[in-house]
Amino acid sequence: MKQSLVALICAAAFLVLAGCAKDHLIATHDGRLIETDNKPKIDDDTGMIEYKDYEGRVNQIPQSEVREIKER
Repeated sequence: MKQSLVALICAAAFLVLAGCAKDHLIATHDGRLIETDNKPKIDDDTGMIEYKDYEGRVNQIPQSEVREIKER
């Protein structure tokens, strides 16, 4: 009984922490969906939207190509 209670508490904690992630989706005008690991930021110098993908790489996309940015 104690083991199942501990397992249940650990599972609940994992779900709560997983729900705190701030993943975003970038929808482009050509229909692509880009998943990001953080909230995309606008680079004021270049006018590009900068984001980090799930592999930790920093990418940029022109604002003119972005239709919508949604938080998941």
